[in-house]
Amino acid sequence: MAYLTENELKKKGFKHLGKNVRISEDARIYNPELISIADNTRIDDFCVISGLVSFGRNVHIAPQCLVAGGEKGITFSDFSGLAYQCQVFAQSDDYSGRTLTNPTVSADFKAEKKAPIVLGRHVIVGAGSLIFPGVTVAEGCSVGALSLVNRSTDSWGIYAGNPAKRVKEREKSLLELEQSYLSKD
Repeated sequence: MAYLTENELKKKGFKHLGKNVRISEDARIYNPELISIADNTRIDDFCVISGLVSFGRNVHIAPQCLVAGGEKGITFSDFSGLAYQCQVFAQSDDYSGRTLTNPTVSADFKAEKKAPIVLGRHVIVGAGSLIFPGVTVAEGCSVGALSLVNRSTDSWGIYAGNPAKRVKEREKSLLELEQSYLSKD
């Protein structure tokens, strides 16, 4: 995997660009002026990042993810991440049939749901999962592979399924590791 150089990253025109940011040269970035990226963030091959998006420190986006922040935005808090092929949408068309859909139709013929998404600290989302507009995945949550997250979660839970439901508690031991890691900086 080849990453963009520091100079190439600066030329993109991000709203904010931290230190030690790694973005694959095979990732697609749209609206870089709306995207903030903090230190130690990595975005891998074949990802598409667009709209209003904020990446905290130590965030990882695995290959083939779609992060569509739209107008309302997506916030990735520190130490959060997406596994392979996740999709996160801060806006979505109304599929009920009451309105037209797709980006070729003007807004006066559509009824899009637009709502911000927040992934809290230490959130990890399993491969192939979807997160819908308006969801907050609370601090410390783990989302199992192939899950559909259409409602906000409570902190430090493991969620799985379609729709995602809390299946057990998640340990907080990683908070001690976080402190050790941060003390090295």
